[in-house]
Amino acid sequence: MKVSIETEFIKLDQLLKYAGISYSGSDAKELIWSGAVSVNGEVCEMRGKKIRPGDVVFLELGDEYIEITVE
Repeated sequence: MKVSIETEFIKLDQLLKYAGISYSGSDAKELIWSGAVSVNGEVCEMRGKKIRPGDVVFLELGDEYIEITVE
């Protein structure tokens, strides 16, 4: 999945909501804190992590895998 942003960066929890992965901030926070989210190949547990164009976010949701590329 590719997501375009018009700003310099988007915070990780906001990206998950923007991409339709989570429906609320608390859902995004739980996903991030569970260790299911990695940014550029490294597990990230910081919901305020700044995601910039060119970054790749990878989520493991049970047996489903989602890759988000930010443009």
